[in-house]
Amino acid sequence: MESTTERTTVPAGEGRAVRVAAGRRVRVVDLEGGQVGDLFAFAAGDPRERLSAAHTRSVTSRLFPEVGEAFVTDRRRPILVLAGDASPGSHDMLIAACDPARYAALGVPEHRSCARNLELALAELGIEVAVTPQPVNVFMRIPVQESGRLRWLPAESRAGDSITFEAAMDCVVVVSACPQDMVGINNDRPTPLAIDVW
Repeated sequence: MESTTERTTVPAGEGRAVRVAAGRRVRVVDLEGGQVGDLFAFAAGDPRERLSAAHTRSVTSRLFPEVGEAFVTDRRRPILVLAGDASPGSHDMLIAACDPARYAALGVPEHRSCARNLELALAELGIEVAVTPQPVNVFMRIPVQESGRLRWLPAESRAGDSITFEAAMDCVVVVSACPQDMVGINNDRPTPLAIDVW
């Protein structure tokens, strides 16, 4: 690992935010395997500008970018570039972040959620956002069947698997180690992730 890497551990079920300068790389690492991470990115100069899954799909004409392609903001400016993928390659940009309403519907209204993790992580940096954007769900397996139906499958990432992005602008990146333990995407046991910046 690079000697200048700064590591932030994201405990299971929690979220963390890091500032990333343009040109630096940020890597999300699955520490134990089988864990989904909800990743969000905001322009450092104006957090109202944020990574947009919908705008990214319209630019790439893909459900998820290939290595070398950019994720863009809701103002259609590149914010992150997919720089490398050392995982089985299953990631998602269709499923919304889990939130209190989702868990209330599942009968556990006090459950932690990625939406709340985002809010708390940004608050640590003095940032507020009005809405929870569509996340980039790293390591999440949501295959689209020919009929158009979505399947929710356990993450197949292994301990040490990672995905790496390069910042195309100064930004704030938030990663939530998804606390979902009622749908089997995390193999029913949320575990920690790490954010490396270098």
